[in-house]
Amino acid sequence: MSGLSTALIVIGLFLIGGIYSFVKQQMPKSLIVLLSIGAAMCLVAGVLRLEVWN
Repeated sequence: MSGLSTALIVIGLFLIGGIYSFVKQQMPKSLIVLLSIGAAMCLVAGVLRLEVWN
């Protein structure tokens, strides 16, 4: 596992925690959707960069 893939996965998980927090605080839905897209992109990029696929 490379450092960049680890960082992307950790950032994605951090953003998921932010999504949970924003939902509990009843923040605007557009902000939650934007954060969800960012978290999904980070997680997908981190998983795709894993070296197990080669």
